[in-house]
Formats: sequence, C-alpha cells, structure tokens
Amino acid sequence: MLDTNIVLYFLGGRLVNPLPSGQYFVSVITEIELLSYPSLSSNEETQIIEFLNKITVVGIDSNIKNLTIALRKQYKLRLPDAIIAATAQKLNAMLFTNDARLNNVTQINTQTVQIV
Repeated sequence: MLDTNIVLYFLGGRLVNPLPSGQYFVSVITEIELLSYPSLSSNEETQIIEFLNKITVVGIDSNIKNLTIALRKQYKLRLPDAIIAATAQKLNAMLFTNDARLNNVTQINTQTVQIV
C-alpha cells in the first residue's frame, strides 16, 4: 500500500485538497507519460522512478485492452486516457483526475483533483 504522504511529496504539495488514505495504483501509461517528458531533468527522473518504485504500476492485459477499446469507441477518448480509464474500471478503483473528459465516463468512479 502506498502512503498518501508519498503521493503528496511527489506532487510537490501542489494538491488543493489532500488525497484520502488508501492504496494507489498507476497505469503503465502514466509511467510512460511521466518518464517521457523531453525536458525532464535527471533529478526529476530520479524522483519519478523512486515514486514509481513505491506504487503498483498496472500493465495492460487482455481485459484492460478490451475495456480500452469499448471506452475509446463510446467516449472518443484519446488512447492513453482510454487505457487509464480502463485500468480504473478493471480495478474498480477511484480515478483521481483533473481531466474533465474522464469525469464523463460513467463506467468508472472519478474524483476531480485540483492542482495549484
């Protein structure tokens, strides 16, 4: 289980409201997105890798693949967003997001987070 304080540290205290205590997961897509920013410094990359080592990264299996296809067709989501939503759906997990389009996906539970 990931300590919420680790998530808050990683986000640099930029959340308007703290996340509730609990177990957290990220999609492999989130891992790829975090590590692929062209201007990422080596220090930032190290911090991201340390964060990812403390959280469960969920890969894409056939169930997530099929859910992704269905969500992408129904909501016309970008592929990364559809994979992240499908991962949340498969895990029956709350998806914390500041993406308004993902809040419209009725197959998943979402909670808006505000970042300053």
